[in-house]
Amino acid sequence: MIRGGDIVRGSCLLQKGQPYIVVEREFHNPGKGTAVARIKMKSIKDGSVLSLTIPTQQEVEDAQVDLRRSQYQYTDQDSYHFMDNESFEQYEVPITEHPDKKFYLKESDNYDLTIWEGKVIDIGVPYKVVFTVAESENYIKGDTVSGATKPIVTETGLTVRVPLFIKQGEKILVNTETNEYVERVNS
Repeated sequence: MIRGGDIVRGSCLLQKGQPYIVVEREFHNPGKGTAVARIKMKSIKDGSVLSLTIPTQQEVEDAQVDLRRSQYQYTDQDSYHFMDNESFEQYEVPITEHPDKKFYLKESDNYDLTIWEGKVIDIGVPYKVVFTVAESENYIKGDTVSGATKPIVTETGLTVRVPLFIKQGEKILVNTETNEYVERVNS
């Protein structure tokens, strides 16, 4: 159990039988009455958002989750395969539970796996990832319009709209939450 006043951003709480991670926390102390923590939480399992107002002295149940830094090994027909960097334990994560992650996983890269009740419930993908442009159409000089973009395909199969000057083989930085191009990366 954790008191409402001790909840911080990143805390894991158990609500409606599933784990939520606190993404926003605001402390509010009215002139009269009890101080409260206004929190916004995101479900680790399905991404749904829940907002709560909890008195600072009230206790809520915290979710016992483990974060394991693991190396992505490969994907077969049904699962992603990871290996714990410390214990070398193997984790098999069904693709059907995390289909949106397949474009962000790169072999030999490390990811944080969130484990709850012995099961991997989330694959922590960084906020921004560097990709190599695998497929890109060329454009003809003079076709440019201010802010013009074109679709490209990365080495993992992710399709992203980028400025016309990006060429095949170049590296780009992509925001993984919005699938948007951020900048070209010089290596």
